[in-house]
Parts: sequence; structure tokens; C-alpha cells
Amino acid sequence: MSAPEPQTAPPAEQGAEPLPVVVVGAGGMGRAWIGTVLRSDAVRLVGVVDIVPGAAERAVAETVPPQRREGVVAGTALAQVVEASGARAVVDVTIPAAHHPVTTEALHAGLPVLGEKPCAATLAEALSLAGHAETTGTLFMVSQSRRHNPHLREARRLAEELGGAGVVTTRFSRAPRFGGFREEMAHPLIVDMAIHAFDAGRVLIDADPVSVDAVSANPPWSWYDGDAVATVTIRYASGATHTYTGSWCSPGEETSWNGRWSLSCPRGTVAWDGDTVPSATGEDGQQLPGRAPGAEELWELDASLDAFARAVREGTTPESEVHANIWTQAIVEAAVRSADAGRRVTLDEVLDEALAEAKALDAAGGWSSALTTWENGASGLSRVR
Repeated sequence: MSAPEPQTAPPAEQGAEPLPVVVVGAGGMGRAWIGTVLRSDAVRLVGVVDIVPGAAERAVAETVPPQRREGVVAGTALAQVVEASGARAVVDVTIPAAHHPVTTEALHAGLPVLGEKPCAATLAEALSLAGHAETTGTLFMVSQSRRHNPHLREARRLAEELGGAGVVTTRFSRAPRFGGFREEMAHPLIVDMAIHAFDAGRVLIDADPVSVDAVSANPPWSWYDGDAVATVTIRYASGATHTYTGSWCSPGEETSWNGRWSLSCPRGTVAWDGDTVPSATGEDGQQLPGRAPGAEELWELDASLDAFARAVREGTTPESEVHANIWTQAIVEAAVRSADAGRRVTLDEVLDEALAEAKALDAAGGWSSALTTWENGASGLSRVR
């Protein structure tokens, strides 16, 4: 995603002490989050955790300025680092397989959690974490950072002026050669990249997703093991649709990392190239220029962290709280299933199956029984919005 250089977050509210946080995960993304925390006046880095011995210490030495290192505890165990540092919140930047145990431990220790996407490695684990958040009464917010793009928000504002987005289309075309795990995944585009567009579509369409139709393939020249191209259509309860067509093996004329967007509305169309200010054309042909973001506006990780700190400070529910965010992961699950099965898949189907698995997971763990009160997956998610 193209965005301005990271900015320093605005000062915390007058009289409000920065929230002391621990970053769990000292890999590449963990270091990006350490930098984000260091830029913010709303939070204060007091600890770094990584299960690999020495990794947290190296991350601190290589990313934290010398004058700030003395106040940062590093170690391999979350509980020990929290106790030694006095942390009051956790930023979980571990691999997806570790999201469930790390977030569960933090929530039951009374520590609000800001987690990297996806919410968890499986939809069942994601629902389980929603239950743990209910049981503990502690905030778990998932950082879908790309929804914190001022251009995306401006596209929604323009669409609302034209009656609201009813037909949303996204075209994504890139040709990255990552190497590593992405090139070995069964559905690298849908799972690792399209999740961002699915979540952005939810920002633009004010309704819950209902069903997904997806087809995927892997061209002969692709360097991926799994399907690197896909077309996914998401239907919403309002009647709106979002169609995403993407490729991770299309060299030549590439789109923005955000894709290229068109929002068809009752009284006109909004266009966004993914990088610059969106614009709109009314039904009378009149051009409606979008507003450029102000210099003070925060982007992506910085904005996500600021929203989390504000929610902890004020006791409010941010828009990416776990219950709301699970809809995005459910779309991904439904898209993969639809592509594999060659049929339409409903969100109720994947959520209800995942809920049954999550209830069994929680019963075995014995930490939370909140999900036993859920009648079905969709109704449980709608209880907290």
C-alpha cells in the first residue's frame, strides 16, 4: 500500500499517561510494530517478547534508541516480561498459529490486546477468542491496518453523498516474487492478500456479508504452488455486492497494492486508484473531487495503534474489535471453500461450523464458556458491534 512516510502520532489527551505496552513477536513485522509504538505519544514501549532465545534482546538493541532501551524489558515469556515491565496492554505480532495462545493468556491476565491480522490461524480459534474476550471483559482488537487509509474513508464519504455504494469492484494485479511460505500456500492470493480488500469492502458497504462465490486458478507461468489468481463476489444483506478480481502473477501493468476500485451508487460513481485521492462523477456528469487528507491524519499501523490506545483509555469499542473483525476472516474462509467446492458458500455455513469447533476447543481448554450462550455464529458476532 502506498502511503506517506510514517508520522508521529498526536499527543495523548492532556493529563493522560502513555499506555505501557509489550510487543510480542520480534520478527520483521514485530520490528515494524516496535517502530510504530516508539513513534506514538499514546503508548510507551516497556517490553518485547519472542520465544526464540535472544530474539527479543536483538530487536531491542537494533530498533530502540539507546536512550530508551533502559526502560524496555526483553524476554521469552509474556507473563515474566509483563510483571517486570508493568505493561498494561499487549501488541500481538506473532505468527497466526500463536495468536490463540498468546491472546488467550493476555486476556485472562486482564491485558487488552491489539493483534495483527488474521485474528487467529482458523475461524474456530477466532470465535474462541471472541468468547475469551467476553469471559474476561477485556478488549481484543484486530489490526486490519489498511482500513485506516484516509483515501478509503474519503471514497466512502463520496459514495454516501451519491446514495451509498451498491456495486463495488476491485481489480488487483501484481507480480511479486516473495519466495518462502506464500509461494507454497494453497490459496496465497485469497488468504494473504485479498483479505485486505475484503475488509476494505466492509468499510465501504454498511451491511453484513451473506454469501461468497469464488473461482481460482494458477496460470501455467505462475511461480506459486497454489492458486495465484481469483475472482470473488461477496453478497451483502443490503443487496450490495463486492467483486474482487486479482492476480499475484501478472507482470506488466500493475495496480496499486490496494487495487483499483469503482463504487457504483444510485446517483453516480466513485473511482479510486488505490494510491491517490478518490474522485466521483455524479449522474449529471458533474465531477466531485475528493478531499486530500490533512497532514495531521494518521495512516495504517499508526492509526490502528492510536485507535486501540484511545479505546483502552476511554473504555469504548473500536470498529475492529474481535466480534466485528471475524466477519472479514469468515469471508476469506468462505472464499477458499467456494473456490475448492465450485459452489456458493454462505457465511452462516462457515460460522456455524466454526462455532461448533470453537465450543469444543473451549470445553477442552476450560478457560471460557461464553460461546455456550451463542445460538449461532452470526448472532454471536452481532451482540458486540
